[in-house]
Amino acid sequence: MKGARCLVTGATGAIGPGLVGALMQKGYAVQVLLRQTSFADSLPNGVRIIRGDLLDQRALVRATSEMDTVFHLAAKLHINNPGPSLKADFERINVEATRQLVKAAEDSGAKRFVYFSTICVYGPSRPGQVLAETDACAPQTFYARTKLEAEKLVLAARSKSTGEPIGTVLRLAAVYGARMKGNYPRLVSALRGHRFLPVGNGLNRRTLVHEQDAARAALLAAEHPNAVGQIYNVTDGEIHSFNDILRAICNALGRGVPRMHLPLKSARLLAGMLENSFQLVGRQSPLDRAAIARLVEDAAVSGEKIQGDLGFRPSFDLAAGWQQVLQHCGRFEPSSS
Repeated sequence: MKGARCLVTGATGAIGPGLVGALMQKGYAVQVLLRQTSFADSLPNGVRIIRGDLLDQRALVRATSEMDTVFHLAAKLHINNPGPSLKADFERINVEATRQLVKAAEDSGAKRFVYFSTICVYGPSRPGQVLAETDACAPQTFYARTKLEAEKLVLAARSKSTGEPIGTVLRLAAVYGARMKGNYPRLVSALRGHRFLPVGNGLNRRTLVHEQDAARAALLAAEHPNAVGQIYNVTDGEIHSFNDILRAICNALGRGVPRMHLPLKSARLLAGMLENSFQLVGRQSPLDRAAIARLVEDAAVSGEKIQGDLGFRPSFDLAAGWQQVLQHCGRFEPSSS
């Protein structure tokens, strides 16, 4: 939307630089809120940078002033077994900062507020089940619970001039791309080094989306009149077995798919033994039964609603997406974040 002004938080994360680039190509005047301007190297030229923290009310007022649209990507991401201090950080960053940003956006007269959430708010899907936006949420982690709480704040946001809703929630599937974080970078690194042994039969189902498609979905959500007040799952339009994902990554790497799988029962036994051993010396095990459960759980989510309502069509299927990431983005190195 040429000439429209927008604010992007989390602009230097996994999706942010791609979203900022797409916005600028469409003629948006883009402003970003950064805690540290040293991270701005990943952003295109022409972006206006506001330095400040999401919990600094004065910075939020400056950042949202005269903005038509706010894209809120910034968040504290999932961490296994967070202690009390980290739980407080999740609440502070994912909930309280969103509350303050929503208020600043409302007060400034913003017309749209696009919030990046996660399909983790649903919790695992049952075998054979494909979750849709109308299904009940059952978040299993502190991260997911705080993201769900923040969703409610965004959907309650109202226009200063009309009183109409301005918020749209995007529940993103697992995002992969050149800047991806979390488990998939570690998986790629392990497969590249022939150090990965799959657990179970690999038939558990997953849902993914390429980072460029996530950015395209955000643009649609900001511009389409039907998106206001809605929740949308953002996926590549398919449900994949874990074996499918392994095959796509290995093909893109030019590696063979691991032939051996560790039986689930053996993996649980090993994890239990490690837990008990580390507990005796007062340390946290590098592998526990909860981690094994997450490896083999289902996370099957439908992306039909955003396709029907907004006309969203993913550009990357699983094979093409991993080829693009691993062959056209240089040598990928997993993030430590």
